[in-house]
Amino acid sequence: MNKLHNIDCMEFMKDKPDNFYDLVIVDPPYGIGAGKEKPHNGWKDYGIKLWDNKSPEIEYFNELFRISKNQIIWGANHFIDKINKPFSCFIIWDKGQRNFSLADGEMAWTSFNTAARFFNLSRAKLLGERGIHPTQKPVALYKWLLTNYAKPGFKLLDTHSGSGSFRIAAYDMGFDLDSCELDADYCHDNEARYQNHIKQGDLFKPEEIQKQIYQKELII
Repeated sequence: MNKLHNIDCMEFMKDKPDNFYDLVIVDPPYGIGAGKEKPHNGWKDYGIKLWDNKSPEIEYFNELFRISKNQIIWGANHFIDKINKPFSCFIIWDKGQRNFSLADGEMAWTSFNTAARFFNLSRAKLLGERGIHPTQKPVALYKWLLTNYAKPGFKLLDTHSGSGSFRIAAYDMGFDLDSCELDADYCHDNEARYQNHIKQGDLFKPEEIQKQIYQKELII
């Protein structure tokens, strides 16, 4: 199951039982006004968006922790005070860029009691994936997260689906995923991107990838 829900994630989460999801991987708004950025380098122009005017309230994080067993939360440096939990394992996506107008990398807080990890993937190599969302993350990043922090059979949640990169990674690797996206424009193009991807067929079947995960010694 891989379903996108056009809904406020707080509404979606409120009826979920405690510990319903094995792992949530989320990229909530950072509150830096990214939705107001003018399109560049091929990005689609959706006009001014207000979704990134502020970061989520503490109630969002409380719900996230209630309904899930483990969490990976991007943008942790913007709301670590709202997470307000101990940690040992930060994940850093090193974009391979220095002194650029955007950040050289992005940081995720995790609930895992392990060492910090880096994922290195140059932003310059992602041009083929660009075009939907100004904070779009690469499919390869989500596949790396699932390989190292998820186990076969895990039930997953994404509260802010955006471009749908996580959906594609979960589909390719055979995981069940619920995704929420409030913005109708992003939701429409997210679904179109996902449907186009699954029509292309798989180089490797999800069962084969799951078997590789079983055989791999996970970071967790």
